[in-house]
Amino acid sequence: MSYFKFMMLSCIQYSAQFVATFCSSIFAGAAVYVSFVEHPARMECGPLLASTEFAPSYKRAAIMQASLAALGFTSSVAAWLAGAGGWWLIGGIVLGSVIPFTLLFVIPVNKELLNPSIDKQPDKINHLLMRWGRLHAARSVLGTISLLVFLSSLFRH
Repeated sequence: MSYFKFMMLSCIQYSAQFVATFCSSIFAGAAVYVSFVEHPARMECGPLLASTEFAPSYKRAAIMQASLAALGFTSSVAAWLAGAGGWWLIGGIVLGSVIPFTLLFVIPVNKELLNPSIDKQPDKINHLLMRWGRLHAARSVLGTISLLVFLSSLFRH
């Protein structure tokens, strides 16, 4: 391999590792914050106010979290393809798994919570918000595992 090609691959690898770690850390931090701070505070307000607050919060967070998960996954795959170890692929798969998990399990609950007819059903709102909290906690765990995999890979070198 030529020196130029080696330098290009190294630059791509390290840049991709940085982006993957950055995205994973922001994703994990935001998800953990929501799980331990925002959602419990929302639940203390009662179901009607909680469901009112959920809609704008969800819309903003969904764009950010989906973008971070997709970019983090893509970057980790790029790092692996450029020569980083297999742990970069594993960390990326863990982070990327948040996307199908969200589509399969979280989005159906979100749709019910965003349905305007639910405003007259406090018990159902409470049940859905509790379920959403448990599902979101799984996203927090996946994001944190991904971050730990990336950080351990960085510090091993």
